[in-house]
This record gives sequence, C-alpha cells and structure tokens, in this order.
Amino acid sequence: MQPNFRNLPLAQMELRQLALGWLCVVHAGNKAQGVRQLYLQRGIKVEIAIELVPMHRIPGRPVKPELVSPLNVPKRNMRTSEGRAVLIHALAHIEFNAINLALDAIWRFKDMPASYYTDWLEVAAEEAYHFTLLNEHLATMGYQYGDFTGHDSLWEMVDRTKDDVLARMALVPRTMEARGLDASPALRSKLAQAGDEKAAAVLDIILRDEIGHVAIGNYWFNWLCKQRGLEPIIVYEQLAIQYSAPKLRGPFNLEARLAAGFTKAELERLGT
Repeated sequence: MQPNFRNLPLAQMELRQLALGWLCVVHAGNKAQGVRQLYLQRGIKVEIAIELVPMHRIPGRPVKPELVSPLNVPKRNMRTSEGRAVLIHALAHIEFNAINLALDAIWRFKDMPASYYTDWLEVAAEEAYHFTLLNEHLATMGYQYGDFTGHDSLWEMVDRTKDDVLARMALVPRTMEARGLDASPALRSKLAQAGDEKAAAVLDIILRDEIGHVAIGNYWFNWLCKQRGLEPIIVYEQLAIQYSAPKLRGPFNLEARLAAGFTKAELERLGT
C-alpha cells in the first residue's frame, strides 16, 4: 500500500490521514522518500478531531530485517568491515522505527494543537533523512537494510503507550530516543577510530537533529502536564514504572540533554 498524495487537490489532503497511510507502507526506502516529500508539501490541512482507524497492519515494514531479542543481535566488531556494517545497520533500523513512531504520534492522538502534528511531521521527515543517509552508506559497504537482524524495543514502547499521549511523550522521545543522545558520542568515536569518517559525519547530523526531536517530546510532555495539572518529574517517574520503561544508566550526555530541554532537576534525578 502506498498513498498517492501528489494527485490529490490540496483541499482533499489531510495530514493525519496521510501520516497513517505512510505508516502502513512496507518498503523502507519508499516510506522514507514519501515522508520527506510529504513534509515539503504546502496547504495540507490538519483535522485534529477526526477518529482514524487503520485499514492495514501497522507499522508497515519489510519482511527483513528479521526481528530478534536484543540479546541475539550480532556483536559489532569495529575492526572488520562487516562489524562496522552491523553497527550502521542497527542505526538504520533505529531510524526506520523512528519514522514510524513519529507518524504514529501524528495519526493516533487527536485533539492536540495543530502545531503538535506539524512538529511530529518535521521529526518524521528528519528521521527519514537519517535512514536514507545510513542506508546509502551501508550500500557503499556492500550491504543493504535487512541484511542483518534487528530488535523491536523502540516500537514495543510505542505500542505500550498507544492509549495515552502523555505516556507516549514521556517514554518514547524523552526516554527511548534520549538514550540515543547518550550513546551517540561513543559510537561516533568508535567509527572515527575505525577510519569511517563518513559514518561519523552522519552521526553528527543525527545527534544535532535528535536533540531537536527530544526537545519536541519535552515540550509536549510539559504542555500536557500543565493541561492536566500534573508535576512533570513525579508523573514521569510514575509512568516509567507503570509502563515498564528501561532503567536509564549512564554515562549521560548532559550537554545534549540540557539542549533538548531537560531541566537540571531532572538530570539530578538521573544520579549524575
């Protein structure tokens, strides 16, 4: 299934429906390209109140990579070309899932301000760009997305938080994606030391953009807390327990987390 928005009159284009359509697309490259094109469209209306129902399996994704337990994902030996390819593939898999999670945030949760939906469309487009960069680099190494296994931890949290936008904002961008801010410097260093400066440069782009994505999650989490009369630090800790979020362990990228909108009080609770 692949939605064709190019031939639709602007008056018939609705962002949340289109996001759901692209979420259902199976082919990873087509999804990435389509989402980037969708972001460039102008005149797309947003219907915040409509109730949408998926007509296809979500998320749409290719048969490969095979999804396995995180414990069974191949080890990454930076001394070999294949080992570096395994790492690039793992990062591409994360970015592909991140496209899906951003699209899901758009279609699933109604009655949010219009800027919420356009924020997440920007996230989806940037995640699609990241996936494309990584997949193109993987091709120069003789591999393609799907050649190695992957795990589904990110989407599992997306699915667990499908009934509450507050839980979604708390535990996907502010928890799962924020872990990427912490991991990025060490991964970049390993790739650079192995002589893969191209991959290191791609990680620089990803870290820059992911700070903005986590910041969007922080903004809407705090906005929702204010709307519901909740104290952010307390409710976050409650949600982390309720939804079995992974326990955060250092080292933490404090500079990036501060830039992404975490408060000093929140960072102190990390045990730094």
